[in-house]
Amino acid sequence: MKLVLAIVNKDDSGTVSSALTKEGFTVTKLATTGGFLMSGNTTFLVGVDDNRVDEVMNVIQKYSKKRSQMIPSTTYGNAAYATIPVEVTVGGATVFVMNIERYERL
Repeated sequence: MKLVLAIVNKDDSGTVSSALTKEGFTVTKLATTGGFLMSGNTTFLVGVDDNRVDEVMNVIQKYSKKRSQMIPSTTYGNAAYATIPVEVTVGGATVFVMNIERYERL
């Protein structure tokens, strides 16, 4: 048994959740914040048999899209304060797969 812990951008959260549920996976969702933009994410916890890990990964990969976003960048020079927009890539997913030593439904 494995625990898949996936951190997904909030914009993709609903789609990922629906797709995982449709494929028969039991999912726990946690609202989280992190990253250098301090933006909202959803952390999914999915307990799954070893032979279905790839299915979970495929669903997450399919529905977690990377996108470009413009953010302000602050530059200091000669006591002048200027804001220059910078394009960064956001979205996608960060996924951890962990071994489970013991699993029980109580």
